[in-house]
Amino acid sequence: MGAIQKLAGQTLIYGMGTIAPRLLNYLLLTPFYTEIFEKNEYGVVTELYAYVAFLLVILTYGMETTFFRFIEKEAKKSTVFSTISFSLLATSTLFLVVVFAFTQPIADAIRYEYNPEYIQMLGIILALDAFMAIPFARLRYENKAVRFSLLKITNILINIGFNLLFFVGLPILSNTDPTHWALQFYNPEVGVGYAFVANLIATAVTTILLLPEILKIKWEFDWTMYRSMLRYAWPLVILGVAGMINEVSDKLIFKFLMPVPDGIENPDDYLLSLIGVYGANTKLAVLMMLFIQMFKFAAEPFFFSQAKEKNSKETYALVMKYFVAFGLLIFLGVMLYLDVVKHFINERYHDGLFVVPVILMGNLFLGIFYNLSVWYKLNDLTRYGALIAVVGSLITLLINVIFVPLYGYAAAAWAHFFCYFFMMLISYFWGRKYFPIAYPIRSILGFFGLALLLFYAHREMPDSWPTLAKYTFRTLLVLVFVSGVYLSELWSRKNKTIL
Repeated sequence: MGAIQKLAGQTLIYGMGTIAPRLLNYLLLTPFYTEIFEKNEYGVVTELYAYVAFLLVILTYGMETTFFRFIEKEAKKSTVFSTISFSLLATSTLFLVVVFAFTQPIADAIRYEYNPEYIQMLGIILALDAFMAIPFARLRYENKAVRFSLLKITNILINIGFNLLFFVGLPILSNTDPTHWALQFYNPEVGVGYAFVANLIATAVTTILLLPEILKIKWEFDWTMYRSMLRYAWPLVILGVAGMINEVSDKLIFKFLMPVPDGIENPDDYLLSLIGVYGANTKLAVLMMLFIQMFKFAAEPFFFSQAKEKNSKETYALVMKYFVAFGLLIFLGVMLYLDVVKHFINERYHDGLFVVPVILMGNLFLGIFYNLSVWYKLNDLTRYGALIAVVGSLITLLINVIFVPLYGYAAAAWAHFFCYFFMMLISYFWGRKYFPIAYPIRSILGFFGLALLLFYAHREMPDSWPTLAKYTFRTLLVLVFVSGVYLSELWSRKNKTIL
């Protein structure tokens, strides 16, 4: 249990650097954007940040995981850091050159021909974020979680601050004091573009604050080691790209698949409005993704270090059990109180609330897949992980291409669900062959069964009940789930089993 407690502690600490910034983004920027932006404008933010997420995976090409793998097994640790850092510096610089050389053709291709500046700003953000990935990874490896967290939180606070400046402060100033000197930096016609300007400023400041780590890069590059790194990393690139196809392809291809009804004067605005509604409602499932993300940050180095221990497989099984229990608690917490949670986005976006439970459960399957990934990462079988992700991406694309024209973004949500469900199943059964772990399947299925039973019990609650009675009943349902998990754990300890 000591290892589990250590992982839990690290998850909480890294949560300060991952969940806190994203929670701030969720609690402040999401309701802020859905309040000030029209649906089509929020669609712009949703779509372009989907491109950012996709391209960032390509630009880091598996080097974070590769760093943790090689820093554990190589004697020359500084060489590992410098070799990967120089690689990312070179590719990020090349990417930036290409973006600026072909800005207009890129903008034309994705239907932003009138806003090529968006492409350039996001290109700079991407290049800096990709390069900073390894200095941040080094902070994680050195257990400098506090500095890691402070840098991440500072980034989002700067981003939020400049969003408030551009969308609230300067517009008010232009109405009250049109001759103020600060207004020479403000042009209301930029509109939604200021969201990207604020992000760019925050990223630039974070890069400067990260200079102490960046300056630790020595002038060392080991070609032999680098070739080994690329052999290890290339399946992770496929895995990452396929994962991003699963995660964001619906937002990228939606406006190329969805038919526009007759009589719509501006088809692009109509399609971006649908993307905006879908994107806003997926944000309501953000607590699950935040939990998965902060767990992943702590678990990746933990899994590699724990592999040396005698009872490592039992530890991995326990981690899975607690992960599923907590993930289902988040699912119930969001869904049972959705009438409260929904107010984090403007009511104009509430017609997409029906996708929230589907997205939540799909994300939980993704988190389980991350847990299962220990078998191919520890055995240097990352090519199998890549193959599983490719299968998932094919499922995603197939469902989107066939069903989005018929059912809109509801099909996109179900594509997430089935993609991650089948990836989870394939990884579990494949992993039993190469790295068998006695996962507590009976307990996990019991947790799922109890959570779904409580979820449907909540849905059968009469609308005529008084508000106090409704919330009391919902809270009791949550307590029933927590009690069920607790009793299961007591039984397991009494019988000295994790089943």
